[in-house]
Amino acid sequence: MENLTPRQIVAELNKYIVGQDAAKRAVAVALRNRYRRRLLPDSIQGEISPKNLLMIGPTGVGKTEIARRVAKLIDAPFVKVEATKFTEVGYVGRDVDSIVQELVEASVAMVHAQKLEQVQAKAESTATERILDYLCQQTKLVSQRARVKGQPVAAQAARGNAATPAAVASASSAESEVTLATVPRAGKGTRGRQRERLIDLLASHQLEDVMIDIELSSDADNFDSVVEFAGGMSPEEMTETFNEFMQSYSSYTRKRVRRVSVREARRLLTREEANKLIDLDQVVEEGVQRAEQSGVVFIDELDKICGPKVEMGADVSGEGVQRDLLPIVEGTTVMTRYGQVKTDHILFLAAGAFHHSKPSDLIPELQGRFPLRVELNSLGQADFERILTEPDNALTKQYQALLSTEGVELEFTPDGISEIARMAHMANEQMENIGARRLHTVLEKVLEDVSFEASDHQGKKVVVDAAFVQSRLGSLVQNQDLSRYIL
Repeated sequence: MENLTPRQIVAELNKYIVGQDAAKRAVAVALRNRYRRRLLPDSIQGEISPKNLLMIGPTGVGKTEIARRVAKLIDAPFVKVEATKFTEVGYVGRDVDSIVQELVEASVAMVHAQKLEQVQAKAESTATERILDYLCQQTKLVSQRARVKGQPVAAQAARGNAATPAAVASASSAESEVTLATVPRAGKGTRGRQRERLIDLLASHQLEDVMIDIELSSDADNFDSVVEFAGGMSPEEMTETFNEFMQSYSSYTRKRVRRVSVREARRLLTREEANKLIDLDQVVEEGVQRAEQSGVVFIDELDKICGPKVEMGADVSGEGVQRDLLPIVEGTTVMTRYGQVKTDHILFLAAGAFHHSKPSDLIPELQGRFPLRVELNSLGQADFERILTEPDNALTKQYQALLSTEGVELEFTPDGISEIARMAHMANEQMENIGARRLHTVLEKVLEDVSFEASDHQGKKVVVDAAFVQSRLGSLVQNQDLSRYIL
């Protein structure tokens, strides 16, 4: 994100989202301001708060898509949550504190992945050396056993014959499974000559299916190095949690032997060596700092917790959630499993259709925490035509790619595109307006028969023109009662 200006951010969003220029510009400026703030002296950085943004518009016009593309575009922690998933503190359901906890988890995972990538080359080199050691040790052992039992493959390898890749292949084909007995021995030569031969075979990937025993000291995918004690836990619960952690740690540190192929051993050992090269404390520290300074949270369906006030009792899913959400957006400290996290400089993007309510129905304090507001426009037939053709991930391009795997060439003519857009726009006007999502339903119905019979039409070309679309949807659109259930 550091190298992207607002204009470049908008250009990237234009590749996937049609129209909504005001929303794109507002998001681009908000993101760029995060970068500008980090360039300022520390004394000024603390005084600049993020300008949270509220996107208002009907469903299916691009609010969520903008947030989704921003998440892929920026090099910063990002989480998307739905406001309807939360309840007021004290009730069954998710507390709003989990938003920050998810953000920190995403940030730590991002930093960890980047650190792994930095040490990948060194880890692969170390893993290769370990594989060579295993091969040398176990090849010698198998050869000794084979000489005792008089197995021809091992005896041939022990005499120093069949040291070429072709001989290895012929030996392996003689057995039902590739084993260490097919790995060539150095015969009367030195151990260094044998290691050189193994290095050549590994480099040419001729030993990928050879089964070897490797020793692993950890299972990085399953072990969690942080033990978490939640507030309000009883002594018995804390003891049980700690005992579970100790059992996990015991299995983590215990060495275990696995019999795997060289290909799988390379993956497992590379992961293990990479984790050894990473300072986990530094990963956590950097992850927390990145979440605090660069984190972005997208809250969808904010209008769903914006309803009539409850005069008596607690409003579990409405105003109560707003009151709980306010301090997080305003700036507070949330306890996570990695320690305390401040939310003062986290950027919050929110969105809602606001069909049955309006932003002014939010509690005043929460309204003030979203000072920037932008309205997204409804989509018409012309917008649908652009959506079907212009974006890099346009639906028509997706269907062409899918059917090409079956050998079917799919072509959309301009009048066919216009007819699909017209049908989708008409369905939105006659029924609920679900925006661009209607194109998914219409296009799937148009290509239903083609997709079903694709395997029977390999090498053929299907042209989707206006007549083709009419033949599939004409009678369906005229029967409005039926179209309500299908389109």
